[in-house]
Amino acid sequence: MLGMDVSTPPDRLILDEAAPFLDGPGVVVVIDDVDGALVLGAAAAGAHEIRVHQDLITGERSLASHAAAAGVTYRSMPLGPELLDGARVVLLRLPRSLDRLAEVSSLVATHAAPEVTLVAGGRIKHMTTAMNDVLRTVFDRVDVSLARQKSRVLIASGTRRADAAGALSGWPRTERHDDLGLTVAAHGGVFAGTRIDIGTRFLLGQLGSAPPSGTVVDLACGSGVIGTWLALRDPGLRVTATDRSAVAVASARATAEINKVADRITVTRADGLELLADSSESRIVLNPPFHNDATVSTEIARGLFADAGRVLAPDGELWCVWNSHLRYRPILERVVGPTRQLARNRKFTVTASVRR
Repeated sequence: MLGMDVSTPPDRLILDEAAPFLDGPGVVVVIDDVDGALVLGAAAAGAHEIRVHQDLITGERSLASHAAAAGVTYRSMPLGPELLDGARVVLLRLPRSLDRLAEVSSLVATHAAPEVTLVAGGRIKHMTTAMNDVLRTVFDRVDVSLARQKSRVLIASGTRRADAAGALSGWPRTERHDDLGLTVAAHGGVFAGTRIDIGTRFLLGQLGSAPPSGTVVDLACGSGVIGTWLALRDPGLRVTATDRSAVAVASARATAEINKVADRITVTRADGLELLADSSESRIVLNPPFHNDATVSTEIARGLFADAGRVLAPDGELWCVWNSHLRYRPILERVVGPTRQLARNRKFTVTASVRR
């Protein structure tokens, strides 16, 4: 492999199973590479025209760094028809979400070359036979590799274009929530899908008592539920929504559009609040993630809290919901400011932290 070896067992197995298809002319597409191992490996195996889509902007930057060090060139593109157009091989790190796999595989089967081979792999503990079933809805054949180092690969071929195009037309999915007066739109893989998770519902119940604010930031916005709900309640409000995930950004934009508030919600893909200036915002709302891929972690939330502390203007507030057992209040006090509890139930706590 070129340059630094950042591969994991699933990456190496994907590349080994894909090796017979990689050397030669034609487009190779890599989707959701973690740190660049699949791109670097495909280049080392003879792939010449490589297109890439990374869901996370942090993964996109990690790939760029490793590829630059290795002297590997590729084209980074949004997930869509242009990415897959004419592709003869697609390498995919299997998502844990079946919805994500369904949408991605439908895109591949609809827009890649008819003879495309999809090589998708992951850790066995995160794989289910339902993944095979998802692939079989849009491909004629799905082969399963032997296990190696607790990893396995699915190889799909024989596109069923009509079925795939029909499946693709159902994205993003939508669901009306009359109790909150909004419709949620979701692409495959966004947190909670078209549902509204119970932590977000608990936060919304407290935001109704928040004092008026001309602007608000929906940090780690996911499908855009919080920002859209706030915009629907206050016709004068302008919302900045941000998330590091491309699928979240696409979902948040679709949610804003279907609820007819897109003219007042700006959705950006960014690592936290990196695009916002210090001391520039009066209110930030946040339901922080507590998973980093498959691992329960407080690291992401801590980084978002620190970001909020930097961006809030004096006397600005961070309204946040969090799993009570995580005990975030001391860090909120330290990196944002004085923190008061607004509500607490058996599972969640809602706090407001004031920047001093």
